[in-house]
Amino acid sequence: MSIKTGKTPLGAGAVAAILSLSLVVNLPGLAVTPMLGTLQSIFPDTTQLEKQLLTLLPNLLIIPCLLISGRLSLLRCKIAIVTGALVVYTLCGVAYLFASSMTELIVISCILGIGAGILIPFSTGLIADTFAGDVRMKEMGYQSAISNLTLVIATYAVGVLSHGNWHLPFVVYLIPIIPLALTPLLRRIPAADLYDSAATPAAKQQQPHGGFIMSRLIAVIGVYFFVTYSVIIISYYCPFLMEKEHWSAALTGAVTAVFFFFTFVPGTAVDQIVRALKGATLPVAAVAILIGLSLFAFVHQQWAMLTGAALMGFGYGVFQPILYNKAPMTVSTPRKATLALAIVLMANYTSIAVAPVFVDACRALFSAAGDIAFAFKLNFFLTLGFVAFVIIRRKSFVFSAS
Repeated sequence: MSIKTGKTPLGAGAVAAILSLSLVVNLPGLAVTPMLGTLQSIFPDTTQLEKQLLTLLPNLLIIPCLLISGRLSLLRCKIAIVTGALVVYTLCGVAYLFASSMTELIVISCILGIGAGILIPFSTGLIADTFAGDVRMKEMGYQSAISNLTLVIATYAVGVLSHGNWHLPFVVYLIPIIPLALTPLLRRIPAADLYDSAATPAAKQQQPHGGFIMSRLIAVIGVYFFVTYSVIIISYYCPFLMEKEHWSAALTGAVTAVFFFFTFVPGTAVDQIVRALKGATLPVAAVAILIGLSLFAFVHQQWAMLTGAALMGFGYGVFQPILYNKAPMTVSTPRKATLALAIVLMANYTSIAVAPVFVDACRALFSAAGDIAFAFKLNFFLTLGFVAFVIIRRKSFVFSAS
């Protein structure tokens, strides 16, 4: 079956192979997190530093590897790079099942972070290479939806498997076997689309710097950085808020699941959402995040937590594929589209890394050590300014949608 792409039509198998890469992009660190509280009993000699390194090092390694991956994408061997990264990813999944010490877990996690960092830009880069126009936005939506839904399902699976042998949660890292098995189908993508696509007329009219339209690239990076920061505090600070209110720990899991589910939903229909809302798409998404933050910050009720998570997830789920779709529009040289996506993705991971540091610094600045909801209040007021900026600049490149 041939599928329209806006460029050369592709077979369903090749499209499935491209989208299958989305199954693994959100998995690094997943299996380790639920186990941090029990590592002391599994490895009695484990230090606090080792437990921190287990989660910190892989995520830090992903950031420079994203840029390396973008540079590698300029070579004429994209499929080989994707295959190699998937092999590394899969071998790490197998190695986890046989690890017997904390040192081994840390080393394996670091190697996994490197493999993931190389692979992640290609999950969106191959879509940018092979799709164009409104079809590309739809595929970017599917990519976002698949990656977020996989995270929801895998998180649940890890929770179930963690009650047995401590190695079992690491089974989720064998998911790369699926896209690895489909990689031969990637060779059906025409080489002209992978490496020699023509630049868009709009991009040619710009004054590029090394193939990048810097004003566009900086705008996409800045917006993605802030939007990720505004919602990621659910993961960091929601558990403390629940604990203060003496609510069940299960509610924290429910709130997190609702957030990721509603991040997934817009990706399945992002093109319909844009058709319905047109130029108001991103202002509406920004307002949804703002209302969600207000419920966390000022309405400490269980229904408010769940509703706020849904609104924040929806807003972020709309922003994410649209920004992914805009990243290739920041280059005048199409072969650098994956590099542009890699740079934009670095903003996402950097935002995740600095969010708690920034919040804690502001907490000290405003002497708000006793305010459990401070992070949500801080982000509410910052996002209020962001919403005003989005509305004022709604016709600019980064905030327009059509």
